Amino acid sequence: MGSLRQAWLQRGVLARLLWPLSLLFGALAGIRRALYRTGLLQTERVRVPVVVVGNVIAGGSGKTPVVMAIVRHLRARGIMAGVVSRGYGRATDDCREVLDDSDPRDVGDEPALIRHSTRAPVFVARKRIEAARALLERHPDTQVIVSDDGLQHLALARDIEICVFDDRGVGNGWLLPAGMLREQWPRRCDLVIHTGAQPAFHGFTVRKSLAEYALRRDGRRVPLESLTDRKLIAVAAIAKPEAFFQMLKDRSLMPAQCIALPDHHDFDDWALPTDSGQTLICTEKDAVKLWRKAPDALAVPLVFEPSAAFFTALDAKLSSLDGHQAA
Repeated sequence: MGSLRQAWLQRGVLARLLWPLSLLFGALAGIRRALYRTGLLQTERVRVPVVVVGNVIAGGSGKTPVVMAIVRHLRARGIMAGVVSRGYGRATDDCREVLDDSDPRDVGDEPALIRHSTRAPVFVARKRIEAARALLERHPDTQVIVSDDGLQHLALARDIEICVFDDRGVGNGWLLPAGMLREQWPRRCDLVIHTGAQPAFHGFTVRKSLAEYALRRDGRRVPLESLTDRKLIAVAAIAKPEAFFQMLKDRSLMPAQCIALPDHHDFDDWALPTDSGQTLICTEKDAVKLWRKAPDALAVPLVFEPSAAFFTALDAKLSSLDGHQAA
């Protein structure tokens, strides 16, 4: 998979060999969009505005932190926001609410993180329209629904589309599997936000850093400066684990070992370090799963701050929607 991801960044030999398949992928995607456009496949609308946060590229680009930032922003304005998601990688296939004690294996690690971090109502379902209906039935005071991913899930009507990019931009500009694009870019989109340090083209930006503390399982905070003399083992099962390891070093934390695992890894078959003198440190996303096996592990939150201009633009678009309760 690593060689394929590398091939997506340039139009080399492997990408050119896969290019005919990308034409087929594009044709099938175009037919699917046409079926929704003509009404042969149904798009359903719910009674509140829907904001979809997604991407047109394969792989993690930082959608979930954007979702959490939006939810916090809306709730700070007094707007009741809920979240829907497919729940990538979960063992179940039904529609269910993500609760405080939900097993990430049953709801997905990212929905569990969103619930844990924002306290907002979160529902997962294979079909996001089902999750949206269930959320509104269980939490009728919800005023805005934010969809974590789902840009290509056209069965759920949306009012605002937000495309998220990282430093890869659109890669070599080709569709899957020759490139990283799920659909052609540019495409119509309400807002574009870049989560990387070097945006490839125009859009809103974010500022990212680690918090000045780590969290214990019970919510207590441990200042990072108190960990500088500890023997640490850093673990990350995210899209870009090396970014987390570097951010730790930028905070003067020098782990004795850095362990990178596949994105969404469930840790079920992962062996804990046997040295009792070592402290596990991880991301919040990993902690919701790792705490099952290592309750003493420390999770370092990510401080993720989209530019003020991004929220101003989002607020303006929400305010322009007919019937928006909090406009």
